[in-house]
Amino acid sequence: MSTGSPDIQKVGVVGCGLMGSGIAEVCARSGLHTLVYEVDEAALDSGRERIERSLVRAVERGRLAPEGAERARASLAFTTDLDDFADRDLSIEAVPENESLKVGIFAALDRVVRRPDALFASNTSSIPVMTLGAATSRPGQVMGLHFFNPVPALDLVELVPSLATDDGSWARMRHFVSTVLGKHAIVSQDRAGFVVNSLLVPYLLSAIRMFESGFAVAQDIDEGMVRGCGHPMGPLALVDHIGLDTTLAVAESLYAEFREPHYAPPPLLSRMVQAGNTGRKSGRGFYTYPATASR
Repeated sequence: MSTGSPDIQKVGVVGCGLMGSGIAEVCARSGLHTLVYEVDEAALDSGRERIERSLVRAVERGRLAPEGAERARASLAFTTDLDDFADRDLSIEAVPENESLKVGIFAALDRVVRRPDALFASNTSSIPVMTLGAATSRPGQVMGLHFFNPVPALDLVELVPSLATDDGSWARMRHFVSTVLGKHAIVSQDRAGFVVNSLLVPYLLSAIRMFESGFAVAQDIDEGMVRGCGHPMGPLALVDHIGLDTTLAVAESLYAEFREPHYAPPPLLSRMVQAGNTGRKSGRGFYTYPATASR
């Protein structure tokens, strides 16, 4: 287990949904003092419970020793006051994929965080890092850190420097991801979708169009890719896992930047999101799920 480094000992995570809770957990499991922010006590309680369930599962499955789980719990703290991030060495934003919301968070963190060379990162999957950095007075210290769900289980992180990110911040962030967290890092230019989603999203949208046209039912589409191509999960099940709302937001960002037809969201995807059918987290997407699946 890493205990951090002299450079980054105190991490703040803004947002404790599916991604934020996972990021907070891996930071705490790495021995970092991890402060988690949510907008209200209800959201904070939900996020705290999500982390606890994940720690319990990791112990039950033999992926984490009981004492490791206890150390992680001791490293976690929770707040509804962003001013508490004043002493953070690194702040990671993990709020929903909404540009104005993320820009507001970065502007607020810039005002709050005291350390002059503090690092700032976004878990965005599609919004330009340059846009987020420009909301601060120190864009050279802003990068994209795109984790993948579930964060404790998947070891990939996309590192995304903007044109303004300075070399020192870039080196510190790479050390944090690779050495402190023990994740595998790949590097992407600051373009919507980065590496993974630029390739993945057109594939997912093609599956939705196939289903929408009546070409095949959801189960057959998914079984075709699992049994025929060796994918661990079919595309429609994966959209449900990611969240239809998140998939839509990423597709819209990709289409806005590149204007290529294969990035355009199918009408069915937009309608399902409008209906609240966002996948596993709502209990219904291309498949239906028991109530516990959204927890």
